[in-house]
Amino acid sequence: MNISIRIILSIFAILSCSSLIAQDGSTAYNFLNITNSAHLYGLGGVNISTVESDLTTTDQNPGLLGQEMDNQLTFNYMRYVGGSNFAGVRYGKAIASHGALAVGLQYFGYGSMKGYDELGNYTGNFSPKDIAITATYSYDFNDRLRGGATLKMLASNYEQYSAFAVATDLGINYYNPENDLSLSVVVANLGGQLKKFNESYDRLPIDVRLGWTQSFGTLPIRFSITAWNLTKWNLPYYTVGDGITDSDSEPVKKQSFATNLFRHLIFAADIVPSDKYYISLAYNHKVKTDMSAYHRTIISGFSIGAGLNVNRFAVGLAFAQPHTGATTFMVNLRVNINDFLN
Repeated sequence: MNISIRIILSIFAILSCSSLIAQDGSTAYNFLNITNSAHLYGLGGVNISTVESDLTTTDQNPGLLGQEMDNQLTFNYMRYVGGSNFAGVRYGKAIASHGALAVGLQYFGYGSMKGYDELGNYTGNFSPKDIAITATYSYDFNDRLRGGATLKMLASNYEQYSAFAVATDLGINYYNPENDLSLSVVVANLGGQLKKFNESYDRLPIDVRLGWTQSFGTLPIRFSITAWNLTKWNLPYYTVGDGITDSDSEPVKKQSFATNLFRHLIFAADIVPSDKYYISLAYNHKVKTDMSAYHRTIISGFSIGAGLNVNRFAVGLAFAQPHTGATTFMVNLRVNINDFLN
């Protein structure tokens, strides 16, 4: 095995063990787990192994960035729960003969909220927000193995409080084109706060993720399984009936081996008959069970997406409804600047 590959894999092993030890409490900055890719949102919200010449799919795995994304420019917008609106832009560029670089800006706005002091006096409205500035570099170790890193600078402003943090994602991908097999490992959100909100520091949502994507034969469907939240095995949740017939029942804690296992897994499929369009469908069991208290719909936990390449533009759309009061929608627009220069 190439010495550089051994070094990369050793680093991943050390970081994975470190994060498993460190991640035993609550975290902040959970907006880092919200993708800015409509394609990935349609694949369950977390996917690190879908190999495409689409800059947006590198959002959660810097090891997927490559020279085939040279001069791509992407825009994204998401209507999230509770009146939240997210938007951003990203640009990719090939570097030398084996590298690639991407820079991005992402804005997370949570709408207008009413402020009150400790005595309950109204102090006016405010608009909490987070901003992430990112820089990603990737390198092709050979024709099948690629690794990368993303540096994220995070600025937060919540009424009179502000904070600043730095995080890093490390990702590696193995892709076998003969079998259309993709395997990925990502250590996400390593880092911490440089400026805290108040008296205590908030932890970042450090995570270790594994991804598998593959198609079989001539069937134009790619199947994916993504394992995430691997820094903590126990992910209990509570059920309290349907809120009508069982309105007086006490919450019941669910924490069996099976529930823990499936709350770590996301199952997805990409229907890709050609390079002109795709349709994505996924099931995220953690989302469904997190909404188990009240108002969960039959499609809770499911997401669907679609994309279309038209001339010099590509458009991606995704939709999910975690519960009846939270319909989420995302749209991406992608252009290749090289198409306008030729």
